Amino acid sequence: MTARPANAHQARLLKLLRDGGPSSRAQLGDQVELSRSKLAVEVDRLLETGLVAADGLAVSRGGRRSHNVRLNPELRFLGVDIGATSVDVAVTTPELEILGHLNQPMDVREGPVAVFEQVLEMAGKLKASGLAGGFDGAGIGVPGPVRFPEGVPVAPPIMPGWDGFPVREALSQELGCPVMVDNDVNLMAMGERHAGVARTTDDFLCVKIGTGIGCGIVAGGRVHRGTTGSAGDIGHIQAVADGRPCACGNRGCLEAHFSGAALARDATQAARQGLSAELAARLEANGTLTAVDVAAAAAAGDATALELIREGGTHVGQIIAGLVSFFNPGLVVIGGGVTGIGHTLLAAIRTQVYRQSLPLATGNLPIVLGELGPTAGVIGAARLISDHLFSPV
Repeated sequence: MTARPANAHQARLLKLLRDGGPSSRAQLGDQVELSRSKLAVEVDRLLETGLVAADGLAVSRGGRRSHNVRLNPELRFLGVDIGATSVDVAVTTPELEILGHLNQPMDVREGPVAVFEQVLEMAGKLKASGLAGGFDGAGIGVPGPVRFPEGVPVAPPIMPGWDGFPVREALSQELGCPVMVDNDVNLMAMGERHAGVARTTDDFLCVKIGTGIGCGIVAGGRVHRGTTGSAGDIGHIQAVADGRPCACGNRGCLEAHFSGAALARDATQAARQGLSAELAARLEANGTLTAVDVAAAAAAGDATALELIREGGTHVGQIIAGLVSFFNPGLVVIGGGVTGIGHTLLAAIRTQVYRQSLPLATGNLPIVLGELGPTAGVIGAARLISDHLFSPV
């Protein structure tokens, strides 16, 4: 993809076609403040660039039938969502529909070179399957703060070796296309905003509970990243005064008391202390415990597993309650790997938020699980790069 929109009108048209699919000129005219002649000029220019293609005749609205237009169906975006323990890679259409999706376990602590070798191998498999001849752009999510203008991770607590690594520059050279980089939770929020539970909400919080905890903040339909890219790093807000030591160097952080890693640690301790026969059996069988094991034990009615989940949900809910009173969102989305625990966790979070936040902020506030699961991040990543490419040069 070499062409870019020449002005804000063309950018607006491209994003309308991305989000709404093929449309007639008349339908586009209903959504933009352009005269019919000016709209025709801009659409024709987009057709000339190859960004937009004709798509047959539209349904008649009483006069001469208009032609449908759509984004060039040959455009392909690559979405990459790097987590602490796994990586998701997907190829999408220009409308951000997933054509192919791969997931593999991976330890982000192995460093950027090893991780990106795996990402490039997965992208190569998607190309070899015939889904894409090449990529017109790629969006990358990483589990730590990102200096967004440069596409560079900044002092990520769980990513040794990543600080200052030129992710955008390195991957752009390898993939041969433009690349944009953001925090993984921001991309989850963008995915849920595009195709998930937050489609109709402009102001919401998206909390990801995985190996760590983070929060995507969407205000006025846009992600708020903060001055240095660390907005939403709620895993390092103190949840317990003088509590457990955290990887960031402080004590009592939310992430130290409840996250995928903290839950596995507490479950292992409970199993070894003889507090749960169910968890002990799983530990003996597998050698380790994960949040998935705790979820399974809770589903079997294990009291210790249920209490671990409720206690963790209470800590998360206390932090979210403060955020709700401060930000006054229209929706709170809970996502990430630990949400496999399901409604026991959600109930504990809701109880704390509704109990502690101001009634004016919670009177009509849904707190829900995300709809997209592991595809939220890759859809958000594709959305990120398309937002960039569909903006005027």
